[in-house]
This record gives sequence, C-alpha cells and structure tokens, in this order.
Amino acid sequence: MKDTKQQWFKDAKFGLFIHWGLYALLAGEYNGKKTDRIAEWIMNDLDIPVEEYEKLASQFNPVEFDAEMIVRKAKEWGMKYIVFTSKHHEGFAMWDSKCSDYNVVKATPYGKDIVRQFREACDKYDMKLGFYYSQAQDWHDPDGYIHRKDNSKKNYRAYLERKCFPQLRELLTEYGEVALIWFDTPMGTTKEESQEMVDLVKSLQPNCIVSGRIGNELGEYMTTGDNFIPRLPYEGDWEVPATLNDTWGFNKDDHNWKDPEEIIHLLVKINSRGGNYLLNIGPEASGHVPDESIRILDEVGKYVKENEEAIFGTKRVGIYAYELDWGMLTRKDHKLYVHVFKPRRRVELINIANKITGAYLVADRQALEFKTSMTCEGCSAIEVELPEAYFDRKNFSICLEMEEEEPIFEPIIG
Repeated sequence: MKDTKQQWFKDAKFGLFIHWGLYALLAGEYNGKKTDRIAEWIMNDLDIPVEEYEKLASQFNPVEFDAEMIVRKAKEWGMKYIVFTSKHHEGFAMWDSKCSDYNVVKATPYGKDIVRQFREACDKYDMKLGFYYSQAQDWHDPDGYIHRKDNSKKNYRAYLERKCFPQLRELLTEYGEVALIWFDTPMGTTKEESQEMVDLVKSLQPNCIVSGRIGNELGEYMTTGDNFIPRLPYEGDWEVPATLNDTWGFNKDDHNWKDPEEIIHLLVKINSRGGNYLLNIGPEASGHVPDESIRILDEVGKYVKENEEAIFGTKRVGIYAYELDWGMLTRKDHKLYVHVFKPRRRVELINIANKITGAYLVADRQALEFKTSMTCEGCSAIEVELPEAYFDRKNFSICLEMEEEEPIFEPIIG
C-alpha cells in the first residue's frame, strides 16, 4: 500500500496539472499535418527532426502568460496543489537551467523564468507547487530515451549525469519548497537508477513526494493511467491525472470538452474511492489559458467551494451494495456525505445500518429532518427530507452524522 506520509496530500483531493512547452506553438499541427494524438507528443508522433523542432524556441514569446492569474484561479477552483511541466519529453526546460541552454530564459525572445514565476505566485497564494519532470524521455538530448524508437545505441547513463540529475538538483535547490516531483514514463530506467533519483530528491528535500511514475515500484503514491479511474475503492495514496478534453498540451482543433457536471461527478467518484484528481489545463503558446478551460473550471469551482467539507480531507468509502444513479458518497469519521446530482424531494438510502444522529445541508449547515427505519424486506433505511427550495435543484450535498466512525453497509438480502 502506497503511503506518502504527507497529510496534506492525503487531504488535498483536487489539484491542477499544467502542460506547457514549445509544443503549444504547433498546437497539434506541423507543416500542414495534424496529429490525431495528444499535442505535446507531436515531435515524436510526426517524427519532427531535432534541428527543426528546436527552432520553435526562437518563436516562444508568451506575452499573455500570467502565473499569478493561474494560481489565483486554481485557488478559486478549490485546488490544493499545482503540478507544472518543468521539462516534458521534448527536452525543453521552462526555467533557467545551468546545464542546458535549451531553456526558456536562454533560447527564447521571452527570456523569463516560468518556473520562478509559478514559485512566486504559489508563495503569494499559499499554494503547494510540484514539478513534472520527464526523467527518461528527452527527445532533444542524443542519449535520452524516445518511445517507439531504437534506444539500443544510446548512452543513457551519460544523459542522466549530464542533464537529468543536474536539472533535478536545480529544481530542488533553487525554487523553494517543492511539494512533489511528478516523474513520468520511466521506460528502460533500472531499479538502481530510479533509486538514485529517489535518493537525490530525498537528500535535498526529504518532504518532497516522489510520484508513482518514477518506475520500478519506488513511488510514494500510485499514479493511475491517464484518465483512468480504479473500478473499486483503492487503498493507500493515489492520484488520477486527467484532461478537460482529449489532450494535455494545447491543440487548436480539440474541442471535445467535458461538461462541468461530468468533471464534478469524476471528482467525487475519485474522492469516494480514495484518490486525488489532478486535472489539466494546457495554455496556448501566448500563455493565454483557453477560455473553455476557464469556463468549465469556474463552474466546477462553485460546487467545490460550496461542498468543500464533503470533498477535502475525506476518506475512502467502502463498497456500498448499490450504485446510485442520482448521487455518490464520500465520508469522514462519523460523517457520511451524500452528493446529490439529480433533483429529488428526499434522499433515500437503504442497506446502511448506522445510527444517524443528525443531518444537514453542507452548503449552509441547515438542519434537515430525517428518520431511520426498516424496509418491508428487512433492510435498514434512511430518509432525509429536503427543503422545498431544493426540490428542483441538483449538485449539492448533505451530511449524515453517524454515531459510528465508519458507515455500516449491509449486504443485499432477498
């Protein structure tokens, strides 16, 4: 069972992922050819030569980038931590790296340290900041791994010593307290090499969490597949990295946006099963965050803020016998939260045998009438009456206060 030993991570439940790099300039298209895959992989998927791709740096000038606005919005959306792509597989550093001039300060007309700006904004708004760092894949370095290509002649060790280890050291010594390092795609990294990375992180910042994709089962929490959710409640610390549409980096042609209600349901489902939801935005090359991303997350944020008691600090809910087509459950000790996603006159639950001592609306703590009984079939039943003003409402939550610490779920009988 994975354990970060960091209470903030266990309680966080909702974070912001930010994918941004040179790939935002291409926005899913190179020389008239469009990628039908995730936009940040365009260099690999369309076989763009290094000498051509690196020319993008001379065009990167994100005059609309505003780290403070992004962090402030994340705070408004209820997110508790941010993970930013300091270096993705393309190999381009979004900070002033001393061991490679292929970075945003030295190679672009913009000339400013993006990571530094996020650090300062997160400090201002009391936001945890972590860094995504592609440790194995580096499509710019001649010895970095490349997916679906022949890596047999590469001197991977030379790349680690020349670029990976020094850059990790820079991030962990020059940018304040780092909440976590979000490693990715370990590929052929050996267990010994993964352990070296873990040891480096912990030697510099002992409280910095190492993500599951460090590889070789050495991560401190489990990272699921992208946009994949465990089917059942999952023990230990874990996180679902996910997108608002079908790409991570900006793609001008990807308009398959999720509905805000879908995002709310996914957030609660992940929390109910014990995990954190790390939800992505992909800024445009200018630094502008797509309007649709802002619109969706503004709506999600309203639900999160109104129902934060039923989201943050919650614990994994055991297996309840029934799938609710109108809601989901989250919990804390002595409290069971019912998230109501469809209009109804009362909340009815069966096969929950706890002694209920109180009920209230989470948004304003308005007390609610309730009763417990047995059904004709002999199952425990709970009924909570909703105020008339809520008969036609959806997307709210109620709290059931329980004498017992955890919910008691009965099996289906009959």
